[in-house]
Amino acid sequence: MTGLDDKKPYEWTDAEVAEVVGRVRAGRSLKPASWPGGARAAVGLSFDSDHESIPLVTRQMSPGQLSQGEYGARVSVPRITAILDRHDIKATFFTPAMVATLHPNEPRSLAEAGHEIGIHGWIHELNSSLDYVTERDLQMRAADRLEEISGQRPVGIRTPSWDFSPHTLSITREMGLLYDSSLMADDEPYEILENGEPTGIVELPPEWIRDDYVYFGMQRQTTVRPHTPPSSVLEIFSAEFDGAYREGGTFILTMHPHVIGHRSRISMLEGLVEYMRGHDDVWFATHAEIAEYCLEQGRRG
Repeated sequence: MTGLDDKKPYEWTDAEVAEVVGRVRAGRSLKPASWPGGARAAVGLSFDSDHESIPLVTRQMSPGQLSQGEYGARVSVPRITAILDRHDIKATFFTPAMVATLHPNEPRSLAEAGHEIGIHGWIHELNSSLDYVTERDLQMRAADRLEEISGQRPVGIRTPSWDFSPHTLSITREMGLLYDSSLMADDEPYEILENGEPTGIVELPPEWIRDDYVYFGMQRQTTVRPHTPPSSVLEIFSAEFDGAYREGGTFILTMHPHVIGHRSRISMLEGLVEYMRGHDDVWFATHAEIAEYCLEQGRRG
C-alpha cells in the first residue's frame, strides 16, 4: 500500500479504502445444509494452550507470572482432558511452538488421544508487528515444531490474539492449510477471499463473546479485573449455543487452560458440556473435522 502510511485515514481515496478492506474478506458461506448423522448443530471446543508464552513474548520474566502459565499445563490441561474423556469429545488445542517445546508430553499425549493440535504462533507473537519474512519463518517453523513433537502435522491455524496481518493469508495459502480460526465476519464457516479471489481456505469464526478470557482475565498493573461469575459466563455461552442449535449452525468456543482450568470455572465448563449433551443431535468435532466437512459439502453444492 504505497503512500498510505504517509496519509491520514480521512485522506485515503475511495479506491485506497476499498483496497485495504478488500485484502481479506468473507466469501461464500460454507454452512452445510445438514451435519453428519443428521445433527442439528456442530460444536467445536478449542483451547489456546498459551501457558508461559504470554509473559515470555512481552519479556515478562517474573517467576510469579510464569507460574500462572505453568498452572495451565500442570493443573488445567489434565482437568480439561478428564472432562473431554468423560463425555467422549475430541477438541482442538492451538499451541504456540515454544509451549510445545517446554511441555512436549502435552501435545504428544493429546494427539495420541485423538485431539487436534493447531498452529498458534511461535511464542504468541503479534503478526501485525512483524515483517513478512519474519512472520512466514515463524509460522512455518511453528508447524514443523508441532509436527516434530506431536507427530501430527497441523492443518489449521489460529493466530495469536487473533492478530491477522496483511501477509498472514498468503502465508497460510502457501502452507496449504485447510482452515483458519481468527476472523470474525460471520457466525458460520465461510471461504476466505484474498483480494476478491476465493482461496479454498475455510474460516471457522471465533468471537470475543465466545472466549473465556474476556470474562475472567485481569491485568494486575491496571484496574482491569473482570472476574465475571462463572454462572454468568455459563448463561452467555449457553445462549450462544442455543442460537447455533436453533439455526442449525456452528458453535465455536475458545478457552485457555490457564483461565478455564480453575476449580470454579472447570465445573462451569462441564456444566456447559452437559447442557449441550442434553440436546438431541449435536455433533462434537475438532476444528479440522468441521472445516473438512464444510469444504466437502461446499464442493458438492
